[in-house]
Amino acid sequence: MPLSVAVQMDHVRTVNIAGDTTFALSLEAQRRGHKLFHYTPDRLSQCDGRVFARVEEMTVRDVRGDHFTLGDPVRTDLSEMDVVLLRQDPPFDMNYITTTHMLERIHPKTLVVNDPAWVRNSPEKIFVTEFPDLMPATLITRDPAEVAAFRREHGDIIVKPLYGNGGAGIFHLKDDDRNLASLLEMFTQMFREPFIVQQYLKAVRKGDKRIILIDGEAVGAINRVPAEHDSRSNMHVGGRAEATELTAREREICERIGPSLKQRGFILVGIDVIGDWMTEINVTSPTGVREVKRFGGADIAALFWDAVEAKRA
Repeated sequence: MPLSVAVQMDHVRTVNIAGDTTFALSLEAQRRGHKLFHYTPDRLSQCDGRVFARVEEMTVRDVRGDHFTLGDPVRTDLSEMDVVLLRQDPPFDMNYITTTHMLERIHPKTLVVNDPAWVRNSPEKIFVTEFPDLMPATLITRDPAEVAAFRREHGDIIVKPLYGNGGAGIFHLKDDDRNLASLLEMFTQMFREPFIVQQYLKAVRKGDKRIILIDGEAVGAINRVPAEHDSRSNMHVGGRAEATELTAREREICERIGPSLKQRGFILVGIDVIGDWMTEINVTSPTGVREVKRFGGADIAALFWDAVEAKRA
């Protein structure tokens, strides 16, 4: 049965269709006959216990430079939708959190993917700490003395914003780097939240693997290799994608976290693994679907809609 699907996203005109997962999910939904509607988070409203958005009917095409058409905006009660895809990119700030509170009003009568309450309660760099034996040594703090002691114990470290995304603000500091104090001063001025410090993993030079799970099951992966003079593997900052297979350790990681993902209603999740260690669990708007398929892997967009349709049924 066709579904009415509202996509809460950064504006569709801004996406790079070659690698955008939201676009891939929209293409597959349209192929199945589902009716797509588009809106940005600033169009979300709540009044008298009801949640509205000014949505535009959307059609999509896999054509660079001509990839979408939008209808006129219509104020719509989102409880009339069958599915809402919560897909805007972080930062995971109070604006993002507020949208989860509002969408929680209509879920699960309208299926919101991923579950907004659990998205709010599972920040990507904090959720992962529920599995300390699967991740590298990690510190969350604003205390410079704690960071200094952590570096003395572990040597090279990575320092990054706790609620950042896309590789922004990630620094690799060697054990003798004299910039640590200045960097921490900058971080404390820029961010009110604690920041995250992790043991540097040399295996990142061989790649940072993105593994995608649907309803708690691993369905595909892509390896992202950082550029020669960068410690970040994110593809939009120069990382190179390559085909890969899951190792026994990576399958162990997925099997361990799978039940927690299903319990929280996370249909689409992307985890990051460097060497033998998981560094993040991405639940807001995980990416990588198009890259996996491009390198001969599973059609994850189809698997995603299979899961969504089963839950709606």
